[in-house]
Amino acid sequence: MSDTPPSTPPSQPSSTAQSAASAAQPDRLPARLLGPAEVRKLAERLGVSPTKKLGQNFVIDPNTIRRIVRAGDVTADDVVVEVGPGLGSLTLGLLDVARRVVAVEIDPTLAAALPDTLAEHAPGIAAGQVEFELVHADALRVTAREVPGPPPTALVANLPYNVAVPVLLHMLERFPSIERTLIMVQAEVADRLAAEPGSRVYGVPSVKARWFADVKRAGSIGRNVFWPAPNVDSGLVRLDRRDAPPTALVERREVFAAVDAAFAQRRKTLRSALSGWAGSAAAAERALVAAGIEPSARGETLTVEEFARLAEQRPKAPEAAETAVPRSGEAS
Repeated sequence: MSDTPPSTPPSQPSSTAQSAASAAQPDRLPARLLGPAEVRKLAERLGVSPTKKLGQNFVIDPNTIRRIVRAGDVTADDVVVEVGPGLGSLTLGLLDVARRVVAVEIDPTLAAALPDTLAEHAPGIAAGQVEFELVHADALRVTAREVPGPPPTALVANLPYNVAVPVLLHMLERFPSIERTLIMVQAEVADRLAAEPGSRVYGVPSVKARWFADVKRAGSIGRNVFWPAPNVDSGLVRLDRRDAPPTALVERREVFAAVDAAFAQRRKTLRSALSGWAGSAAAAERALVAAGIEPSARGETLTVEEFARLAEQRPKAPEAAETAVPRSGEAS
């Protein structure tokens, strides 16, 4: 396995940039972030061969790591949960700033190696200046009970494209203490998450993410900061937790059922697309009118608040079972 940097090398950190992340904590021993050669050597030593098929791409540019931490507004008061730390590139950047970092890793090889990597590169842990906790678990199933210590206040992660949306929604649901989220995902996924009603890429992920938070694009990341370099660029998405859900009259799952039904047949009018959800097209029309929504509209034009109003008007005993529509709908 070669240690040769990619043909378009990522920028190398200057001494000024190297200490920038620790500026908020002048007495903290700075972490030494991983560069291209170190990432490759570490992967080779562990026998890790990242594959594009599984969405495994390791960040090899320290300046990109610092940019992610800054975009997430991570502070010395934060308890940050990171999903999929991999070799520890982003973890080290977070340890440079946060009060505590909890990393959730499913891969046993990566999970076993991470503490040693951090001990070598983040002296602040041994000095008691920052806390670290490793949770060996599946991020799609992890619960607050499995994460020891104070509740996390922020989620910062480089998410693989194939599970990005399900992991994001699961974490926001299971960890209501998370106030801020900064994720790096495939550019297309970032666009869909941040899309506004009426956009051609507005869909199920756009609506469901907004149940939990205000969502916006926070920048673009070129493919050359990864190893192996993916075929597409990535994007940063920032989510800030809402003060309250869009409705308190029905449960989240009831609103999400309406969202799934509307986008399962997104080319159809809502009167038609929601016929199974409501029990009939006529019942769907009555629910839409009661919610103040035009029956001839399509799901891609509705805000999460409108979907919430619609769910409030669902007939009590629709003919079609709720399980007849996809639960997650992340592909819509």
